[in-house]
Amino acid sequence: MNNVYEDIVKFLSEKKSIVVVTIFSLSGSAPRDAGAKMTVRGDGSICGTIGGGKLEAEAMSMAMDVYKTRTPVTRVFNLTGADASDMNMICGGAGEFLVDYIDSDDPLNLEIYKSIVEVRNKREKAWLITGVGTGVKNSGEKQQCLVKQDHTLTGKFESDRAFLTKIIEGPARITIHSEVLSDWRILVEPVVKTSTVYIFGAGHVSQKIAPVAEMVGFKTVVIDDRPEYANRLRFPTSEIVLLESFENPLPDIITDQDSYLVIVTRGHLFDKTVLQQVIRKHVTYIGMIGSRKKREITYKKLSEEFGYVDEDFARVHSPIGLDIKAESPEEIAVSIVAELIMVRAEREKCAEKTKS
Repeated sequence: MNNVYEDIVKFLSEKKSIVVVTIFSLSGSAPRDAGAKMTVRGDGSICGTIGGGKLEAEAMSMAMDVYKTRTPVTRVFNLTGADASDMNMICGGAGEFLVDYIDSDDPLNLEIYKSIVEVRNKREKAWLITGVGTGVKNSGEKQQCLVKQDHTLTGKFESDRAFLTKIIEGPARITIHSEVLSDWRILVEPVVKTSTVYIFGAGHVSQKIAPVAEMVGFKTVVIDDRPEYANRLRFPTSEIVLLESFENPLPDIITDQDSYLVIVTRGHLFDKTVLQQVIRKHVTYIGMIGSRKKREITYKKLSEEFGYVDEDFARVHSPIGLDIKAESPEEIAVSIVAELIMVRAEREKCAEKTKS
């Protein structure tokens, strides 16, 4: 995503206007999640993607019209079964996207997007707020600003402070969404770097984990070697990584401090195989499902076979999840995601203390 924002900054710095397309509402299955973004330049070239296929082609056509009108527009999309099939999807989805003209002649635009890049690089929190006029008098008008967590504002946005406070402190602050305020359609877009949950295993528990994790702001990646389980029908909004076999070395998955690893494969042996390969990765969270007895057996074997020590095992959450006496797949999913939320909050709190 930073490449898209950097692309905007680059063009604005060169006094070139640019059009930005953002998916901000989504239901059902679509090639990209809400928040997917791409830039369309004057020559028709792009940076980023909203999923390709008919949806992206339509957005690019609209972007060229917006270059001429310099007026932002929102559009509803509805992918039929045929559209979905063309895009290698199981079923269709519906949603909305914004096609926004970013004028290089307005110096505030460069300030806003430079601030976004800076915020993301520093892993701070901020919200990009875009208002598109919907009334008779303000139709096609736009106002935009970036609001940081300390309530400082870059850009211009005519609204009472209570509305901006609601955005920053309200329950919807972690996911992209839209609101209606008088004669304005307001798009609220968190620009903090999104944390990713890598779910090893695509069974019944995983199928419940993914949507719950996404509801609280995580991106999900599901990894398995069974196409009948790891597919868009069972995981319509997750990225799917299909392995040849869990018995083979894992692919080189790019992880960082915004990565959370959840090991819930179909058997203890595969859980052990995955843990052995990820236990020393520089990630924020590693969790493995199973009883304490299974955990101790797994740790003993990893210690004997690969020389792992107590310090390695200390960073693994196992049994996984908060102890809420969960039994069903749904309850287990809630306990796991609750633990992810807790770890994420603790990490953010520590980061804020370090900066202060």
